[in-house]
Amino acid sequence: MYKTKKLLMLGSGELGKEVMIEAQRLGVETVAVDRYADAPAMQVAHRSYVIDMLDKQALREVIEKEQPDLIVPEIEAIATSELVKLEEEGYQVIPTARAARLTMDREGIRRLASETLGLPTAAYRFADTFEQFADAAHEMEFPCVVKPLMSSSGKGQSVCRSEAELERSWAIAMEGGRVQQARVIVEQFITFESEITLLTVRSASGTQFCPPIGHIQKDGDYIESWQPHAMTEDQIEEAKTIARTITDELGGYGLFGVELFLTADKVYFSEVSPRPHDTGLVTLVSQNLSEFALHVRAVLGYPIPEIELVSPGASRPLKAERELSDYSVDGIGEALSVPRTQVRVFGKPVTKAGRRMAVALSAGDDAEQARARAKQALDALSISEASR
Repeated sequence: MYKTKKLLMLGSGELGKEVMIEAQRLGVETVAVDRYADAPAMQVAHRSYVIDMLDKQALREVIEKEQPDLIVPEIEAIATSELVKLEEEGYQVIPTARAARLTMDREGIRRLASETLGLPTAAYRFADTFEQFADAAHEMEFPCVVKPLMSSSGKGQSVCRSEAELERSWAIAMEGGRVQQARVIVEQFITFESEITLLTVRSASGTQFCPPIGHIQKDGDYIESWQPHAMTEDQIEEAKTIARTITDELGGYGLFGVELFLTADKVYFSEVSPRPHDTGLVTLVSQNLSEFALHVRAVLGYPIPEIELVSPGASRPLKAERELSDYSVDGIGEALSVPRTQVRVFGKPVTKAGRRMAVALSAGDDAEQARARAKQALDALSISEASR
């Protein structure tokens, strides 16, 4: 019988689906876990479980039953304190249980980056009540950025532009947070020229960086990404220094998505995710090894060759406008008629307002051509209610 490693993924969205596919290409047995049935990664995994991943006992029961070689978190809302205990008992958490705990808590990672490592960040305050939040917002001055301590894909984030928007921003943060916790982070609004993701890989080959990915966000969630993003050599070196510093501190093997702000004269640390990043979907068409292939090779302890940009590329996610229990993604043929374009349909069981349901991926002779093609492909796609 063929013997292989077993990878158990906590969180089974579209990014996890691509990780599962790459793992299976290398002969890995895969187990998908999420809080809802028929999640994208469950559709390709060998086995799957539906549990509340904030439930320590439920999490432990699945892991003890499966006895995985690798536990790979894919989302924030996990009982990370239990992962720490499981790691102490001998389970391997990717990249480490400490990294999973810190990066799924905006307070922990921001204090580590700014106060311990001395990385440049926006000024910030934390608040537990609406009154504390209002005081913090006035201290940071308007506009300011408001985020729940734990959320995914930008949920719960907003820019509070005046005192009149305080209640709205507080309500968005409370609704978007993944746990029933009122604590929020209030950040100084940095007037930046651009925002990038620097995908950073820690592996048996050392630390490597992908070409920078530019992206545009709306309400904290990305609506477009492209690679490469134009940067000066000084900016690139500064970005790499920040990324190396934070990922060295977190440790372990795997791919990290390091988010940075670029101003005219400075690079600021924003956030870090110890796993593939949504803006990195573009690497499916732009690199010799996608971020998912890099993550899998790294966590398995395999060497990674030089990361190469095969072609400039861009991505545009298709988002649902309303909730539908039966739906279809239309216009795929027209989208695929755009030169050098691919479409990934995620296959999520239902739509929700703002939920990513597919992505258009395009390559081009330069980033601007790729962006134009990705927009053309996205414009061809739509979501409609399907008849039963």
